[in-house]
Amino acid sequence: MKLLMIATALTGFACADSLPLIPLPVSVTAREGAFEFSAGTAIRFDRDLKTEADLFAADLQALTGTAPKTAAEELRIFLHSEIRLDLDAAADLPAGGYKLVISPGAVVVTGKDSSGVYHGTRTILQLLPPRGAAIWKDETPARLPALEITDYPRFGWRGMMLDVGRHFYPVADIKDFIDWMAFHKLNTLHWHLTEDQGWRIEIRKYPKLTEVGAYRESSPPYGNRKSDDGVRYGGFYTQDQIREIVAYAAARHITIIPEIEMPGHAAAAIASYPELGNTDIPGYAPKVMTRWGVHPYTFAPKEETFRFLEDVLGEVCELFPSKFIHIGGDEAPKTQWRESKFAQEVMKREGLKNEEELQSWFVRRIGKFLKSKNRRLIGWDEIQEGGLDQSATMMVWRDAKWARHALALGNDVVMATTSHTYFDYYQNPAAAELAKGDEYEAIGGDLPLAKVYSYNPASVAETPAQEKQILGTQAQLWTEYAKDMKKVQYLAFPRIAALAEVAWTPHESKILDDFLSRLDGIMKHYDAGKLNYCKPAGPPGKEGRDGSRPESPVGGKP
Repeated sequence: MKLLMIATALTGFACADSLPLIPLPVSVTAREGAFEFSAGTAIRFDRDLKTEADLFAADLQALTGTAPKTAAEELRIFLHSEIRLDLDAAADLPAGGYKLVISPGAVVVTGKDSSGVYHGTRTILQLLPPRGAAIWKDETPARLPALEITDYPRFGWRGMMLDVGRHFYPVADIKDFIDWMAFHKLNTLHWHLTEDQGWRIEIRKYPKLTEVGAYRESSPPYGNRKSDDGVRYGGFYTQDQIREIVAYAAARHITIIPEIEMPGHAAAAIASYPELGNTDIPGYAPKVMTRWGVHPYTFAPKEETFRFLEDVLGEVCELFPSKFIHIGGDEAPKTQWRESKFAQEVMKREGLKNEEELQSWFVRRIGKFLKSKNRRLIGWDEIQEGGLDQSATMMVWRDAKWARHALALGNDVVMATTSHTYFDYYQNPAAAELAKGDEYEAIGGDLPLAKVYSYNPASVAETPAQEKQILGTQAQLWTEYAKDMKKVQYLAFPRIAALAEVAWTPHESKILDDFLSRLDGIMKHYDAGKLNYCKPAGPPGKEGRDGSRPESPVGGKP
């Protein structure tokens, strides 16, 4: 359903013509009156929601400048103005869903689980004027419109993939990115931790991975991707830092899924421990790569390699409690395996017809180990090229046909196709972006906001049973052309808002015009948070409400 027009009840959103909520809730019903929110509004919470209450209190303090009072429900103390956070195990809601009731006397968020309650608090934050708004400086109450919202996610997997292998970002930047994901009700951060150009996770049993593999001797500068800047570059996350980030995300109901690339994109690891590569090929000389693209160094299919990978994944499993562990599997050139006498002997010994089957054999070995750790293997869609194990989950990036193939075999999939989810592509025409400077370079491609919004991840399913095999969707932030978090933000926002609605809102409820109207309110929060977002162009050739055709972009900042 389209959101009701209640702008007059919202102080600070006089220009909006619908509630500034993204993703669009499943159901909204308007009521009479409004709740007056001020710095004196307190939070009453179920005893099992202390974490959610504390986080919400910190968010409200950031808005108003005053820390709100919090009180557990059993204390029964009188609160003149309150927002109540409740759990109800019998609530008719799916996982992650919530009910929000705003009346003149109180605001109540109810969830069957704590994640639902947390999502409800994100909705309240979006309804309130953003940080720094004049209303907070004037100490004037903000009026929340009386309404009832029943809301829950379409998909259980609503994610972003962040590549830190090409470029490394400080812990504070990762936390900030997690906060913005939570603001949009996303719940999965796929963390791409290893690459040809850098190994970013401390593995205590193998210190050379970070002593050697975390650093490269040069990088291509913006505007000249076939050149070198001659500057040594690198960095990695200690295990203590990883635990800190994982806990930070978990408190915000975001699961971090680590990716350790294999058998390809492994040059940094092989440069650290050369014995893990195909040492019997001509010209063997591994190094941490300094250029982008696909490189030939792959792990050798020998027992020493599997011991190494099992040791690495064992430490990874201790750091990350996620059900899934991502093993990459994409863009693994077979050249070295073809040249390696040892690899060819393994193929003969195992009865494998070609190198694609050797990769599937490799992946099955790793999958068996992860299963022994009570984890599930997930990998990019190349993992099926030599046969797909029934227990594996496929992340589809190249083409929807691979999703159909996996679904027909009975495998679960996560939809992450280049056509709609690659945020390293340009948001606006490349010529317009590059005219601003070399630092606006992207990898290529064209993925405007409206196209992201049009995505329907379930369109590949042919039966209701196959729809259930689609776990969800995520966007990809490959970072060859994102040297710092400001550039990551520029690539991600506001497309992240469109992706969030794709992943949360029923497909039939989405209306682009309405989304763009609501996005204006959300971008006020971006501005208040000093987010470096890209100014989105309007839909091509689309007439405005007055019949005009837009000449300038829709909303945002230059």
